[in-house]
Amino acid sequence: MRRKLVVGNWKMNGSLASNASLLSGISEGLAGTTGSGAACAVCVPAPYLAQCQALLSGSQVGYGAQDVSCHAAGAFTGEVAASMLVDFACQYVIVGHSERRAMHAESSALVAKKALAALDAGLTPIACVGETLAEREAEQTYVVVRNQLEAVLALVGDRVAQIVVAYEPVWAIGTGKTATPEMAQEVHARLRAQIAEKNPVECSAVQILYGGSMKPDNAVELMAQPDIDGGLIGGAALKAADFLAIIRAGK
Repeated sequence: MRRKLVVGNWKMNGSLASNASLLSGISEGLAGTTGSGAACAVCVPAPYLAQCQALLSGSQVGYGAQDVSCHAAGAFTGEVAASMLVDFACQYVIVGHSERRAMHAESSALVAKKALAALDAGLTPIACVGETLAEREAEQTYVVVRNQLEAVLALVGDRVAQIVVAYEPVWAIGTGKTATPEMAQEVHARLRAQIAEKNPVECSAVQILYGGSMKPDNAVELMAQPDIDGGLIGGAALKAADFLAIIRAGK
């Protein structure tokens, strides 16, 4: 059975003081609970990776970044290489988040290259896929997410078990709308079936997270679905009590 995984995406939030309080609250809340809930991690703005390394080393809380360059080094001002994330002992990196796709025009081909760069550096990429409201209303959900995931699968090949996939319906992020557990499960099942087409042996090992406004009051029902292996959490990850409640829901 796949262990659940709950990853907090802080987006562009945080400060040294508030981070210290939040991470302390999460770590203290997990004390003595090894194995009783989901595995967990936080993906933070790059300037705070050193703080995470200092505060989380040896704890139950993993950590990582929110983006990575597809380039190893060079004249790419403002970008962060995978090797730099490794210097801070990161475990995870989000690639292809809907906000990156929309605001920075990231293509699925670029997202796939970023996932591969992360893998090559020993990081676990959290590859995001998801449809907009217009795409869902046009009944294009499965076409959109299939094409997005296909780009990643084509590059990672037989290393698919080393990635995490996150389904984030764009229309359910920060809007207060949430896909029903059954709606989310249907997409997750299709994504797993797509992985099975490429690698039937490893498909059951791949964690597929739900990233559409998972909160303490819906986490249990969502994670009870057979193909929902945890959550990629936005706003609720900024409150220790809420984040801990979601982690505990993944038992």
